[in-house]
Amino acid sequence: MKKVFARMAYVLCLVLILALSGCASLGVNPQGTPPPEGGGPGGASSSFQVKGRDAVKQFANAAIIRQLSSDGHGEYRLGPGDVMEIAVWNRPEISRKDVVVAPDGIISIPKVGVINVKGKTVVEVAAEITGTLSRNYEFPEIAVIVREFHNNKAFVLGRVSQPGVVNFPGNGTLLEALALAGGLPHIGKDSFLTKCAIIRGSDTVIWIDLRDLLDHGNMALNARILNNDVIFIPEAEDEMVMVLGEVEKPGPVMLKRGLSLVDAVMRAGGYTRDADLNKVYILRQNGAMGDIRQIDFKTMLETGDFKKNYILTQDDIVYVGPTGARKFNYAMEQLLPSLSVLSMSTSILDNLGLTNRVFQLQE
Repeated sequence: MKKVFARMAYVLCLVLILALSGCASLGVNPQGTPPPEGGGPGGASSSFQVKGRDAVKQFANAAIIRQLSSDGHGEYRLGPGDVMEIAVWNRPEISRKDVVVAPDGIISIPKVGVINVKGKTVVEVAAEITGTLSRNYEFPEIAVIVREFHNNKAFVLGRVSQPGVVNFPGNGTLLEALALAGGLPHIGKDSFLTKCAIIRGSDTVIWIDLRDLLDHGNMALNARILNNDVIFIPEAEDEMVMVLGEVEKPGPVMLKRGLSLVDAVMRAGGYTRDADLNKVYILRQNGAMGDIRQIDFKTMLETGDFKKNYILTQDDIVYVGPTGARKFNYAMEQLLPSLSVLSMSTSILDNLGLTNRVFQLQE
């Protein structure tokens, strides 16, 4: 926990230094004023919203999922572990039940011998057996039935009740794989699922937005699962935001569904007596760019106007500023001692031309 706090504190300090250096990639919006059309400084569009955010770009959309789900469509291909029944009409001495495909794909049948069925369809195997028996029998009638499917499987790992291998009797889907893995465990009312990865082969990873699939019923995201796919569901606790500054319990806060700015501050124990509620900041990485939003927390609470009560996302940093520039300087020095040379006096801010543009530290 201390390492996580130190790391995030370090990131906070770096962001503040960049802001005070006039970095064009950070759009600072005092009092939560939206940036101009087309984005703030540097052209970065605002990523702050009060309601739930749209799915982030790393999630596969419906078109991509349709394309990837079409790969491998067709008849079932036999493989190691499959259990078959081979019936030859009126030839019980040849017929066999519970024929298991060996790891190398080989099966053995009387009067036929050893054949390799790996990667072949039931029709292809039946045709091969028929051709061999036709040498000694007149018009043999062959039926090949798959009793157990073991070459249509996926590996479900992460936050499921029964992680491991699941086998599909038909064309498996993501929801079917989750159900076969025992469903999702109940860890707590604050726990929730946001995403899962489908790892296919050695070069393809598909991220699925589970919120959209499970909460909104978007079945277009119910991807087809192919043989040997790996489904990984990360722990919800892996996602968090950092709440720093003048709060009772600074540190990480678990990112629960719909966590807002007010929620995060309250979960960090609330603000202290030394907090300047006019100077609450949300720092958010937005790709190669970044956004810093200043919120007048006091006015929001007094007026009940929650238009600036933004929904937080993974790795957001909430900073509740202290009253007075001296306390702010002291807080920064405690977070990172190497910043002790940094002075945020009015004169320096004036020299940088940032007195009214950045954090408005002086009262």
